[in-house]
Amino acid sequence: MQLNAFWLAAAVNGFLAVALGAFGAHALKETLTVQATDWWRTAVLYQAIHTVPLLALGLLPEPSRTARIAGILFILGILLFSGSLYAMALSGQRWLGAVTPLGGVALLAAWVALGLLAL
Repeated sequence: MQLNAFWLAAAVNGFLAVALGAFGAHALKETLTVQATDWWRTAVLYQAIHTVPLLALGLLPEPSRTARIAGILFILGILLFSGSLYAMALSGQRWLGAVTPLGGVALLAAWVALGLLAL
């Protein structure tokens, strides 16, 4: 059986979105500032939303080059966008916010690649 990287990435990201959402709502409830809580929630939301197309790409029997590019961009976007927001919420280091737009651009490019795949 061949490893399906996008399906695995979707499973890991789906698990992490739920786990980190619960962690933020319960374990960090008393620790995070209002602003940091907003960052955390945004990170969880974007991670969860962008897990869905990763799952869809993982279900393709033979992903094309465009599908592989879209999947890689979704993974990179989640890591940079959500990862930087998680790190910023936990550390309070606002300079990490400079990384967040790079993740956003990767996510936008992933959606463009997904659109091209549909054509």
